[in-house]
Amino acid sequence: MEQPASHALLYSITRMQDLFAVLTPGDEEWQLAQSIDPAKIPGHVAIIMDGNGRWAKMRSLPRIAGHRAGIEPVRTVVETCARLGVECLTLYAFSVENWKRPRSEVDTLWRLLRYYLKAELPRLMRNNIRLTVIGRVESLPVAAQAELEAAVERTARNTGLRVNLAINYGGRTELADAMNRILEEARGKGTLQKLSVDEEMISANLYTGGQPDPDLLIRTSGEMRISNFLLWQIAYAELYVTETYWPDFKRIDFLKAVVEYQKRDRRFGGLTNGTSRPAEWMDEPLGVPAP
Repeated sequence: MEQPASHALLYSITRMQDLFAVLTPGDEEWQLAQSIDPAKIPGHVAIIMDGNGRWAKMRSLPRIAGHRAGIEPVRTVVETCARLGVECLTLYAFSVENWKRPRSEVDTLWRLLRYYLKAELPRLMRNNIRLTVIGRVESLPVAAQAELEAAVERTARNTGLRVNLAINYGGRTELADAMNRILEEARGKGTLQKLSVDEEMISANLYTGGQPDPDLLIRTSGEMRISNFLLWQIAYAELYVTETYWPDFKRIDFLKAVVEYQKRDRRFGGLTNGTSRPAEWMDEPLGVPAP
């Protein structure tokens, strides 16, 4: 059940105090945090963690070194979201297209995933963070599946930040899977002939069914594309692109994204006070400008 706005604001303010507890008064992070409005914290943040390979190449290191270096930013962002009072964080960890990469790199990624899960589980439990996985997990190596299932089960009763790891994920495959679930349910109930699919039905059958859509989508490394990520859910998300490669993404970079997000005028296709045209303009035919 959704909490009253006053309770939600009080919760956000309390969580902000948790953030200030780890900041140094007067430094840039502190000043950025001071400018954040607790009432406008994004409820769901999604991140395309890009640039590991290029980060490694710039340092004449193997690509896998970039993936290893990308573990610390994950830890930092998860902790920062928890302290800010963000409800959901979705991290794009491995796409359905990433299987095209060299076998040695993919195998190492699964080993890194298992290492991360084992190393971070105590921290997740200590900070009341719930871990979930979205994507076609059944196609992962058995050992990786087992570690994921164990972490998901262990954190299932936690009530704080929800972290979705998008693994073997693709926005198009998610939509296909959602439609297949809808069809399968209709067949099972014998209602296929009368089936009428609407937006609410599709949303409920996505991997993220029951969760709020992302308010803020962050992409690192400067690439200006969505990369088949949360295609349905980000319809009205605010996009924030930084040139910073993921291994270099720090708490200050995340805070900058939140500050920028709070400057946006989120209209969801409508009009807002101070920016809308005069009321009489609404009576004119589309395409004909007001005199």
